[in-house]
Amino acid sequence: MPEGDTVWNTARVLQRALAGARLTGSEFRVPQLATTDLAGWAVRESASRGKHLLLRLTASDGHVDGRRDWTLHSHLRMDGAWRAYAPGERWAARPAHLIRAVLRSPGAVAVGYHLHELALVPTAEEESLVGHLGPDLLGPDWDPDEAVHRLAAHPDETIGEALLDQRNLAGMGNIYTCEALFLRGISPWTPVGAVPDLAGMVALARRLLAANRGRWTRSTTGSLHRGQTSYVYGRRAQPCRRCGTAIRKGELGERVTYWCPACQPDRR
Repeated sequence: MPEGDTVWNTARVLQRALAGARLTGSEFRVPQLATTDLAGWAVRESASRGKHLLLRLTASDGHVDGRRDWTLHSHLRMDGAWRAYAPGERWAARPAHLIRAVLRSPGAVAVGYHLHELALVPTAEEESLVGHLGPDLLGPDWDPDEAVHRLAAHPDETIGEALLDQRNLAGMGNIYTCEALFLRGISPWTPVGAVPDLAGMVALARRLLAANRGRWTRSTTGSLHRGQTSYVYGRRAQPCRRCGTAIRKGELGERVTYWCPACQPDRR
């Protein structure tokens, strides 16, 4: 499930594969970009913003529609992925019918599977796509005080839903939300205004995501062994690693959540 760390890692895959190269061809299998040809365009860099991927390009003839710098935006949501292959290598990651974008360069081919929100916009207008996001947990401009301020602005919202709201802090998904709340001993249904240490919560969220940069096996427990990488997420009815109580699964707004009823008592 792509969360901020997965998107950060994916941006680095595209950076290594394409940055500094000039594209030799492109293919888009989405209506809004079906006739777009990026052959000859130079790839400046690949970056992430929360759960959004931003591939920054320079137009082949210097300007397109009066603009020189453009950004190819994509979002992975629940099931998207980018993969990089060597020229001539078999694309074996996912079924071909899921391919939404192909970018070819002399040294690599980047293939985007089941991508969402694909758009090509002037780089100067990136904010129209990501400007609503809160501070990026893995970004160079991470601002914990601003994240706390945004969370505290909605004291009656549940902390589980507030952490998932990308307008508060960008990159936090369901896995990290469940795990962080467990580690802080806080029920997902606790109102934000009743959380005793929002700054501590935000700092923990940052540490959890940062610890998983650069690897694809996500772990919040410190173990990379299968079945030992999480405390509560995906462990319904299994014993809590701390107290032995059966982990529960329930609905939180439009999402599901996992928690230990003993370690995270609901004090509503």
